[in-house]
Amino acid sequence: VCMAYRSTGDQREAHGAFLLVAPVVFVGFMGAGKTSVARRTARMTGLTAIDADTYFAHDIGMSAGAFIRAYGEAAFRDAETVVLRELLALEPALISCGGGIVEREENRDILRDQFVIYLRVSAEEARERISSLQSRPLFGDMAEANALNEHRAPLYEEVADCVIDTAGKTVAALSNRVVSCLKERGLLCPQPR
Repeated sequence: VCMAYRSTGDQREAHGAFLLVAPVVFVGFMGAGKTSVARRTARMTGLTAIDADTYFAHDIGMSAGAFIRAYGEAAFRDAETVVLRELLALEPALISCGGGIVEREENRDILRDQFVIYLRVSAEEARERISSLQSRPLFGDMAEANALNEHRAPLYEEVADCVIDTAGKTVAALSNRVVSCLKERGLLCPQPR
């Protein structure tokens, strides 16, 4: 894909060592490290990382949690789909999504047409990684967290092009694996000099 991309003459401005030829979307359960891994990968490659929940909060003027409390989860899922489409329409970037993005069939249909990396994590390991459980009330009930992760796992797998198990791995190690995966698939191309 890299050679075909370069031969078109479409030399986009990139401030770094690599060009990304298509958006890359990170999915996985909360606490999987989607945002951290996307940011670290961006720093390693000179690419752009965008967190969908942060983009949503900036665009709407309130956090996802506040929006859900004010308008309900169905309204949030509608808005989340709009945000996903907006982000995919931008220049190719590393996009980290909220853990529930796969709940809606329309989003899974959109994601099937993208390159998706699923960071797989157990609910127990995710809870250990989260510094403040106040921001993640779900982890107050581990049975509920486990059940939700088990429910979502096949949905993540359904849309994933690359599955990376996060158990016991650092953000740096996971980012290295992401870079390898993107290079193997021809999505991450050396920046022409």
